[in-house]
Amino acid sequence: MMLKQHLIFILYSLCASVFKGSQGQFPITQNVTVVEGGTANMTCRVDYNDNTSLQWSNPAQQTLFFGDKKALRDHRIELVRATSQELTIRINDVSLSDEGQYTCSLFTMPVKTTKAFLTVLGVPSRPEITGFTKPAMEGDEITLTCITSGSKPAANIRWFRNDKEVQGTTEVNATGKSFAVRSSLLFQVDKRDDGVAYTCSVEHVSLYKPYMTTEVLEVHYAPQLEITHSLIIPQEGQYFKLECVSIGNPIPEPVLWSKDGGELPDIERMIVEGRELTITTLNKTDNGTYRCEASNHVGTSFAEYILFVYAKDFPGPTTDPNALGQRGPDHALIGGVVAVVVFITLCLIIVLGRYLARHKGTYLTHEAKGAEDAPDADTAIINAEGNHVHAEEKKEYFI
Repeated sequence: MMLKQHLIFILYSLCASVFKGSQGQFPITQNVTVVEGGTANMTCRVDYNDNTSLQWSNPAQQTLFFGDKKALRDHRIELVRATSQELTIRINDVSLSDEGQYTCSLFTMPVKTTKAFLTVLGVPSRPEITGFTKPAMEGDEITLTCITSGSKPAANIRWFRNDKEVQGTTEVNATGKSFAVRSSLLFQVDKRDDGVAYTCSVEHVSLYKPYMTTEVLEVHYAPQLEITHSLIIPQEGQYFKLECVSIGNPIPEPVLWSKDGGELPDIERMIVEGRELTITTLNKTDNGTYRCEASNHVGTSFAEYILFVYAKDFPGPTTDPNALGQRGPDHALIGGVVAVVVFITLCLIIVLGRYLARHKGTYLTHEAKGAEDAPDADTAIINAEGNHVHAEEKKEYFI
């Protein structure tokens, strides 16, 4: 009898200990973040192995699993692990609608619950750029627009002109649980935009690296021409070449050459090949103004070169006479030299004048010696006469 009572006491003590442990503990969970379309593992644990059942419920309070028993018919949800201390389930192909607060329940008296929040990141769509006009005309004002949708939270859009970032105007709109983001870039087209790559970059926490899309802008603009020459000092008898260098889009064609407003006078010596004009043997009759002209559908442009042929073996100037003809004499240099010369002359005149003024009146005649020390005018006259008498006395006569 005593043995039976002892066994009952031990069993009661164990049950009380287990009951007390399960009463004092709460399930342990963790919040989970997953990218849309990915897989989320939801785990619930307890510290005591008391064979108490664990249960997972979704944000709508629908039971997903009670222990190892599946309660909701959703093929995406499956059991990973079910023991007295742990219940782990897996949600495959997660969608934005799966986001919310999930509940793990420990069926004690009373029931203990813990929440875990499932965050689903909406992946933005790949961006698209609209607004390109192909080709754009120089001076046009265009608006480029980059659009991406489906992001959660809202994606960030950045613009790049080649490798340099430029600022656009961004607009965010909610569409259900996700966001549509639109960014616009407004600018006036310049010929320097021809061939420039404009890139829209979409950045988001769900992306390993940004989504990017690029469009290359084509700009049509009028020609710009320049004439280059093969000789700095062209002389009689030399071979001479002019080239009409042009930029423009479309490429300006053809290039037309003329001299002094008319046709080339000597087609046997003056040979035109594409953009080049070659004079096989220079002579004085080739002097004049040469013009090249080219056009495209945007406009027409021309450039001119003044040719002066020097005599054979003439040493010539050290600079390009055509450039001198365009620039003219350096008036600033000439003016500077003249100013320096005038300044030096004025300085010499001032110094000489001051020197003469300083030495004026310091020389006295022989008769005036002694008069400068007289106290008054009468004494000065007497001293002067006395000196005159003594001077007469000192005269020597030769017979």
